[in-house]
Amino acid sequence: MLRGPHRLDLHLCAYDRMLICMRTTIEIPDEIFRRAKRKAAEEGLTLREIVGAALRAYLSGRPARGGYRLKWRTERGKIQPGVNLDDRDTLFDLMGGRR
Repeated sequence: MLRGPHRLDLHLCAYDRMLICMRTTIEIPDEIFRRAKRKAAEEGLTLREIVGAALRAYLSGRPARGGYRLKWRTERGKIQPGVNLDDRDTLFDLMGGRR
């Protein structure tokens, strides 16, 4: 039996570990479970690590991935003869190859 300060340290360590790692049961839809298991296997991780990372990302309030970034391209050109930019329907017909 431990006595003195070591007993207190062991107790705090055990108590601290209970706060860090808690066991619980959750129900996960089959398809999500299969995808998570597959992803974990592909990345060499455990399902516990995948679920923990997903929960941390969700609780952080930040998107898991960077947002979509539009890559704007401009092209040089000129309006073809007979094209009226104010006539939307005719313009769509021309763009669709119908005229």
